[in-house]
Amino acid sequence: MKSVYNAIDLPLVEEYDYIVIGGGTAGCPLAATLSEKYSILVLERGNTPKAHPNVLSLSGFLKNFIEEDNGDTPAQRFISEDGVDNIRGRVLGGSSMVNGGFFSEADDDFFAKSGVEWDMNEVEKAYKWVKNKIVSYSNLSIWQSVVKQALLEVGIGPDNKVTTKHKIGTKQSGSIFDDMGQRHGAVELLNKGNLKNLRIAIHAYVNRIIFSTKSSSALGSPQLLLLSGIGPKSYLSSQHIPIVLSQPNVGKFMADNPRNNLNLITPFPLESSILQVVGITKEYYIETLSYNLPFSPTTLPSSFFPHNYSLAIPPLQLSVANIVGKVAGPLSKGSLWLASNTDVKATPHVRFNYFSNPIDLERCVSMMGKFRDLLKTKSLDRMKYNDLKGNRDFLFYGPSLPTNQTTISIIKDYCRSSVTTFWHYHGGCQVGKVVDGDFKVIGIDSLRVVDGSTFISSPGTNPQATIMMIGR
Repeated sequence: MKSVYNAIDLPLVEEYDYIVIGGGTAGCPLAATLSEKYSILVLERGNTPKAHPNVLSLSGFLKNFIEEDNGDTPAQRFISEDGVDNIRGRVLGGSSMVNGGFFSEADDDFFAKSGVEWDMNEVEKAYKWVKNKIVSYSNLSIWQSVVKQALLEVGIGPDNKVTTKHKIGTKQSGSIFDDMGQRHGAVELLNKGNLKNLRIAIHAYVNRIIFSTKSSSALGSPQLLLLSGIGPKSYLSSQHIPIVLSQPNVGKFMADNPRNNLNLITPFPLESSILQVVGITKEYYIETLSYNLPFSPTTLPSSFFPHNYSLAIPPLQLSVANIVGKVAGPLSKGSLWLASNTDVKATPHVRFNYFSNPIDLERCVSMMGKFRDLLKTKSLDRMKYNDLKGNRDFLFYGPSLPTNQTTISIIKDYCRSSVTTFWHYHGGCQVGKVVDGDFKVIGIDSLRVVDGSTFISSPGTNPQATIMMIGR
């Protein structure tokens, strides 16, 4: 793309109608849209996707998670204060370049409780604008088909066929991976803008926003707002950050959807398959993927498997099939605070407080019951092994479900011990608390926050579709 420059090659002083901080999942469609009428500067801390070939294909998906973080890798690793491995996108296109590709729209409840007065006709047009550029509907792999039938078999119906809409039941949704396994992330939406009005700077870290009486605009997130002097007064004072605006809710109401999953080693090879199918209930969502491991499983981060996973057979070529559950919402909340009061490259500390709200834990218990039912279906029976005595059972990569599922406390303990992340964290700049219904930072002129930090809950099964829609 001719509009991309290394930040150090740009002039020291230039003026733009809008500055977009972060060329990510929301920033790319936002910048493309604004460029139709205005001059735009996009500041992206990462590199271009071409510098990281693994982000461009399904075959490189797992490699992004095991690559050693050298400060420029597209998936920046961090560990929450809960002790759960997580990642942040650090590449033009943001987390849409390292995620599982699933494209599914928000649920009605998200729109109703978001604090924003949506024009649903505009919402629909924005979703369509994104879908027409980057979304595909590939044929289901064997494993995806098996799980879809199993979900219907255990009563997660009706069969909603192929749709990106959020509907109770089981469906195949869209993906930003095409039939050839090529990823089409948010970065491609930049090409729908007026490239003559777009200038994109890579390796561009923004340390703070400078406020003045002159007209200017920018977009930010909890960390940048805190570094810029917008946040809780007592906290900023303790960090020796000059206070621009006392705003007690910056970095508060952070949340991450807890994920619990079963990992099955299949008795025959499976082709790798990314997220295509989902079973949707009011309390939780069940998705699935499969992949082959041509290396030791100990090289995988614990965010893929529970902390206490183990493998009873030597590390060989393995076909692993996942049944992945995500608690809807969630209602448990945490907070974010700075790791450094000067260095924006230092990932902030964050604690999500998984399952601190008992309703989230009850939903996980219910989800584990559905997992148990799935393992009893005819659809999944072919995934069992035969032992020497003629018994048939699953071979688990990591822990199986508790043997005793009659005691609720045992299931709750299992939910807590096996929790990991779906990488769908949000909050910190919530609508109604930090920004208003137009995403403007309350009390500050010419500054908006347009990303997942504004969400009160995670939209639908997977947030990327809605983040792109909002950017548009």
